[in-house]
Amino acid sequence: MKTILRSKELTCPSCVAKIEKSLKRMDGVEDATVHFATGRIEVIHDPERAPGDKLVAAVREAGYESNVSPF
Repeated sequence: MKTILRSKELTCPSCVAKIEKSLKRMDGVEDATVHFATGRIEVIHDPERAPGDKLVAAVREAGYESNVSPF
C-alpha cells in the first residue's frame, strides 16, 4: 500500500534523510521517499504492521510533524 504524508516543516535538505531513515527502519515499511520542495512523503508499507498513525509517529520521532494526506 502507498500512503502519502504531508509536512510543512521541511526546512532543509538534511530533513529528507532523517525522515526517510526513521520510516525505513520501521517494521512493515518497504520504502519511503521525501519530496523536500513539496513536503510530500510517500511511504510503501504493509498497513497491518505499519498503519498511518505509526508512520506519523516515526516522522515525529525524527523531529517533524506530518499528517496522512487523502490525496
